Amino acid sequence: MQQEYSAQHIQVLEGLEPVRKRPGMYVGSTGADGLHQLVYEVVDNSIDEAMAGFATTIEITIDPGNVVTVRDDGRGIPVDEHPTEKVSALEVVMTTLHAGGKFNNRSYAVSAGLHGVGVSVVNALSRWCRVDIHKLGQVYHQGYRRGVPDTAVAVTGATDRTGTETSFLADDEIFETIEYSFDVLTVRLRELAFLNKGIRISLTDRRSEPHRAQEFEFAGGVREFIEYLNGNKQPIHPQPLHFDGTRDNVGVEVALAYNTGFSEQVFYYANNVNNRDGGTHQMGFRSALTRTLNDFVKRLKLDENLSGDDVREGLTAVVSVKVPEPQFEGQTKAKLGNTEVRGIVESLTNEELTAHFEENPGVIKAILDKSILAAKARVAARRARELTRRKSFLESTGLPGKLADCAEKDPERCELYIVEGDSAGGSAKQGRDRQFQAILPLWGKMLNVEKTRIDKVLANEKLIPIITTLGTGVRDDFELDKLRYHKVIIMADADVDGSHIRTLLLTFFYRYMTDLVKAGHVYIAMPPLYKLTAGRRVEYAYSDPEMEEVLGRLKEGRSQVGVQRYKGLGEMNPEQLWETTMDPGTRNIQQVLVPEEHDIEVEDAFTTLMGEAVEPRRRFIEENALLATLDV
Repeated sequence: MQQEYSAQHIQVLEGLEPVRKRPGMYVGSTGADGLHQLVYEVVDNSIDEAMAGFATTIEITIDPGNVVTVRDDGRGIPVDEHPTEKVSALEVVMTTLHAGGKFNNRSYAVSAGLHGVGVSVVNALSRWCRVDIHKLGQVYHQGYRRGVPDTAVAVTGATDRTGTETSFLADDEIFETIEYSFDVLTVRLRELAFLNKGIRISLTDRRSEPHRAQEFEFAGGVREFIEYLNGNKQPIHPQPLHFDGTRDNVGVEVALAYNTGFSEQVFYYANNVNNRDGGTHQMGFRSALTRTLNDFVKRLKLDENLSGDDVREGLTAVVSVKVPEPQFEGQTKAKLGNTEVRGIVESLTNEELTAHFEENPGVIKAILDKSILAAKARVAARRARELTRRKSFLESTGLPGKLADCAEKDPERCELYIVEGDSAGGSAKQGRDRQFQAILPLWGKMLNVEKTRIDKVLANEKLIPIITTLGTGVRDDFELDKLRYHKVIIMADADVDGSHIRTLLLTFFYRYMTDLVKAGHVYIAMPPLYKLTAGRRVEYAYSDPEMEEVLGRLKEGRSQVGVQRYKGLGEMNPEQLWETTMDPGTRNIQQVLVPEEHDIEVEDAFTTLMGEAVEPRRRFIEENALLATLDV
């Protein structure tokens, strides 16, 4: 029977009600990411004031109870009566969606918060919010509860400064957690300071003693950003290349440097927004870089034609544009769509690089030498791919001989265990559920891909079985929808060698199958460290503290308790391996995730641990040696 559907069923949400009804539409999620987005929205308003030339300092404080305060020395939100709303402009800004000074170019020539929903969304999703405006010699105050004003805007005192101070407590009825991460906030604030040279941004966490604090100010802007990104890499030329300029009201700032590594690390920003999917500024920069380097190949009469991938091997770069009316694709602003930006970035990059290379022949020679080696490796890699494909076509199954595949064909239900050692691989094959669990044994230390070009990777006898088994291809040929197993589980011994194997595999996946990791398909098996036996009773412990707890509990009922410390997976029989490490009902596996806001930290970790430079690794070991647990 069809239910009646009439006008009375149409719900109209007033004011900020839509935000509280569907918070994910406005801040992305109600988890930790959405919570931190509240801080970024308020900070972005202060950054806009700074970009307009009216603020130099932004201070963020987290007080006990997770109360956040953002303070700047800008002009302060207007407080006079709005001509049509007939209340203070402050109240309009704080309680109305799509209300702000960013819809024309008179108040802000450039702004990241184009849609005007930021601070009102923060207000709507806060248990309470307070705003104090310092301007015209007075302090203007208004408080709100869940987006609704407590009182009208009132003068509460005198002041000798200008600026906006916003305090808020995120609503625990909306968010899954209201606990902020100092480290997560630090990443974004450092990034903003690099992108806006000369602005001082500080973060103070007063939730525990001693207080944690960070302050960022970079006179060199994105040039210093490159130095930070390349801190643990070996450069092939002395200084980063840096240039900026403005054309047709679009500001462009670029810094770049080449290192001895083989991966590309380029960040694209529009109005301080990290465009992770690139866009027109990416197209302009890439086109100019490839064309400029090929022009110098011709000038120097070198017999080579460089591709975009060739010229970006070992490149670290930041491309930042400031656009009066940015057009972003998607709610997350991950891609810039302004067509005019491509030509502006392309022409400026071409001119500046050409001039720099003409004045510095040693720099262009070093870059071309590296790019030409990359081109030769690309040809060799193509041959290796073709050889792999021919082998797969000629083999009856197209899959490695050591692989014990599962019966299930639906990738979403399939798991692949990549197991260190033939002995452990044999136990895993016997103990697994053959319906949905596949086993691929590895033997010996595998290749460190951080120090190797792609042609060597594709010819490596230990990596070919992994590439063939997963079915996705690598790098530019990678296709996630061809993945044969939606859970790829690394299972290695709980010792130093096992940790090394895990790190080598994770380096390979991150460098050559990045989306496999970012889509959450990679896991780490957590085998137990101890087996405790009291009579017929058997329990397992996965850490030293857990072993002590289980031991104490078992001794309450029996004086003799046997404790076996597992040195490797091979010591477990198939039944034990299934029960402790492979049974979905009892096992402990950790999903490997790379949040987008931590791209820089992840890149730095792989470079430090697995890269060519020894000094950063030595420094890392010295700083973290006391935190390590060694099985000696």
